[in-house]
Amino acid sequence: MTATLPTAPETLAAEAPVAAPKRASKPDVFPVLEQMAALYPHMFGATFLPMKRGVFQELLDAHPDVFEKDSLKAALSHHARSTRYLTAVASGEDRYDLQGKPVEAMAPEHVHHALLEVFRRRQTRSKEDLRPKLLQRIVVACEASGLTPLAYSELVRSRDEAANAVLDEAMAEANARAAKTEALLQAFKASGKSLDVFADMYGMDPRAVSRMLARATVA
Repeated sequence: MTATLPTAPETLAAEAPVAAPKRASKPDVFPVLEQMAALYPHMFGATFLPMKRGVFQELLDAHPDVFEKDSLKAALSHHARSTRYLTAVASGEDRYDLQGKPVEAMAPEHVHHALLEVFRRRQTRSKEDLRPKLLQRIVVACEASGLTPLAYSELVRSRDEAANAVLDEAMAEANARAAKTEALLQAFKASGKSLDVFADMYGMDPRAVSRMLARATVA
């Protein structure tokens, strides 16, 4: 029996303007998406990149004879809600401009809620319980954000009880990992040994020890 993952709250509005649902606009979406991909294949082509905020207006200003306001709005809304795009956001990559240059860090709350939505969609198609993988991804996202588990939790917490339950479980794991990493750092400092010798003493992979010490130093 598969687990039910929480539904991500509506917090990704900054990705693109939200178009009002109109049956008439739906047929216009795909031709516009094709035009976007042809003009900016690095952004809207085979691989999606997270968009900088304000890209809607930039596209209109750069191509006034190509794009019509309402159809572009609908196309960007469709694009930003696609699983491929949400997967790019969930990866924690920076936001990119139309020239393919990273211009802005992705907000931790956008990464978090994209993760929830991507895993929710995957769970509907999988017999495997994906909750453990989601928990680990949230822990990694928390560590990558540079925030403490408490600060991360306060930032991304929503009114969705199921989502908050997953968050609390992930933050418990993040706290446990942080404590283990801090203990390892103190033991390494006290040992006076090189990293390789220290890792061998504890039967650990030197690369894993190096990563843990790097996290502890940053924290």
